[in-house]
Parts: sequence; structure tokens; C-alpha cells
Amino acid sequence: MRVYLKDDDLMKLSKVLHVSSVALGLVGVGSFLVAVFGSAEQVFGVTKMDTLACVAILMLMAIWAAVGTIHHVMLEKRGEII
Repeated sequence: MRVYLKDDDLMKLSKVLHVSSVALGLVGVGSFLVAVFGSAEQVFGVTKMDTLACVAILMLMAIWAAVGTIHHVMLEKRGEII
């Protein structure tokens, strides 16, 4: 089943995905820098390994949000969304 929407409705979703991808990436990079060069125990209250595991998850979330953005932009060009 295909749902056809106006271009304005689709642009909102792709923009939200793009902004969330960038925000997650920046938080991930910032957390990585704090974990490696700073003292993660003092800043976050957890061990360095826990912080690095969270950084890996944040980066994966940012990558998947970017993939979702690309997918929705491609659907916008066709005027459909699944």
C-alpha cells in the first residue's frame, strides 16, 4: 500500500532525520573526546569502557539516521512514501 503525501509533509520528516543524525554524531564525537582525552569517570560518572560503548551506540544511531535521511529524500523525489 502506498501513501501519497504532499512535498511539504515529506520534507519535514527528512529534515528531522537529518538534524537528529547530525546531533547524534556531534554528541558521539564529543563523548569520545571526553572519554579518550578527559576523565570520563568525573564527567559522566561511569568507567571509560562504558563511555566508549555508549559512544559506539551513538555513532551507529547517527549512521542509521543518515541512512534514513537518504532513503526519505529518494522517496521525496518520487512523491511516495512506504
